[in-house]
Amino acid sequence: MKSSQDVLIKCSGVTKEYGVGEAKVTALRGVNLDVYRGELLILAGPSGCGKTTLISIIGGILKRDAGTCTILGKDLENMTTAERAHFRGTSIGFVFQTFNLLPSLTAAENVAVPLLISGEERKFALQRARVILDQVGLSGREDALPSQLSGGQQQRVAIARALVHEPKIIICDEPTSSLDHATGHAMMEILRNVAQAPDRALLVVTHDTRIYEFADRIAHMDDGKIVEVEEAQVQ
Repeated sequence: MKSSQDVLIKCSGVTKEYGVGEAKVTALRGVNLDVYRGELLILAGPSGCGKTTLISIIGGILKRDAGTCTILGKDLENMTTAERAHFRGTSIGFVFQTFNLLPSLTAAENVAVPLLISGEERKFALQRARVILDQVGLSGREDALPSQLSGGQQQRVAIARALVHEPKIIICDEPTSSLDHATGHAMMEILRNVAQAPDRALLVVTHDTRIYEFADRIAHMDDGKIVEVEEAQVQ
C-alpha cells in the first residue's frame, strides 16, 4: 500500500490556459495526479489532450495558472530562477521528443552536460557519459556528432543524458518514437530498471501502446483531465 510518504510528484487541481479572448485555449482542467517512488507511470492520451503541458509544469518549464504541484516535496514556482535551474539540473532528467542535442558537441559531451552544469570536473563527466552511452548500446559512437548519428541513436544519446546525473525524477516525452520495436523494447528495459531504484520515479508520455507492459500504472488523459488511472501488468 502506497502512502503519502511515497509520493514524489503531486499535482492537485492544476489548470493552464493559453491565449486570451476568443483565442483562449484551456490545456489543463484541474489535473490531479500522484507519482510514487519506484514507479514507472505512463501518461497516455490523444494529441492535444494536455500531456506535454502537464509534464512541462511538473518539470518547472511552464507555470501553472491554478492548483498546486510539488516535486520531491518542493514547489518549483516558489524558487528563484537560479534555485529552479539548480533543482532541475540535479533532481530531474528530461528526455525531449525533439532530442535537443547540441550539434557542435559529441555524443559523450552532450551526455556530460548535466554533470558539467552541476560543477563536476570535465574528465569525470566524460568518463561517466561513456559508461552510460555503453549501457544504452552506443559503445564506439561516443565521439560522433549528432549529425553523424541516426534518429534512433540520437534518441539513445538523449536518454543517456537524462540518466547520467542519476536524478530522482525522470520525465520522458515519447522516448521510443524514433526507435524500432527491438531497440525501443531494450530502451524501456533500461528505463524500467532505472525507475525501480530507491527514491526514483519515471514519468513517460507516449502514444506507443507496445510499451504499456513496462508501466506500473497508466494515467489516461483527455480534454485536459486525467480520466482514468489503471494498474498495468509488468511483464
